[in-house]
Amino acid sequence: MLDLPFDPIKRAREVEEAVMQGLARKYYRFRPARYYGGIATADLVGCPFLCAYCWNYGRNLHPEMTRDRYYSPQEVANRLLVIVKRKGFNKVRLSGAEPILGEQSFEHLYQVLNDIYKTNPGLDFILETNGLLLGSGPGFVRRLSQFERLGVRVALKGYDDKSFQDISGSERRFFALPMKGLGDMIREGINAWPAIMYEIFGPEGIGKINQELKGYEIRPEELEIEYLEPYPSVLENLKKRSISLHM
Repeated sequence: MLDLPFDPIKRAREVEEAVMQGLARKYYRFRPARYYGGIATADLVGCPFLCAYCWNYGRNLHPEMTRDRYYSPQEVANRLLVIVKRKGFNKVRLSGAEPILGEQSFEHLYQVLNDIYKTNPGLDFILETNGLLLGSGPGFVRRLSQFERLGVRVALKGYDDKSFQDISGSERRFFALPMKGLGDMIREGINAWPAIMYEIFGPEGIGKINQELKGYEIRPEELEIEYLEPYPSVLENLKKRSISLHM
């Protein structure tokens, strides 16, 4: 069992080693999903955070132990494009874990984007990320800014450093990095926005995070509110971490 709290940058490097082989990355499924009005989804393995409410906690806790297959960027793009064509969607996304763990996983993501847009430049690509490496990584934001139809949803894990540590399992000193990454993307002209879990933040936490976001010129109406999927494993993890829900 991993001791909490931990250094998420260090853990990101370790996770990247576990889920990457060259530029191929572990995925555990490809599926159509109802979100965003219908979207082709590729579910990854591996995240530097261990959020108490994560529905994919088991895979992300021990990514080195999963028997999921490695897929090249071209294979990922092709599978998403097949779903798009079959279902008549105009959106694709990566979900289930963190797409950006370091240079190697970023290059995988970058090539997936390139391969998709070479085939179908009219698609919207939604990148779901915790923003950690975008706030600390070398030049990642600038490279993403070339993709005009890219939207980046940054899931924030706390409204202050204590709640961030409690929720993500990461050391509180890393609290500001996801918001820095979000601010950098907005300044580069990327369509990026923050998202939070209502039951975790509650009205008071939402007020506090809006004050934090104000420093990055992000307005309250740009904050996306999502709602908890109350899977039994999620509720058990929240209980273990002594995190109360706002209902």
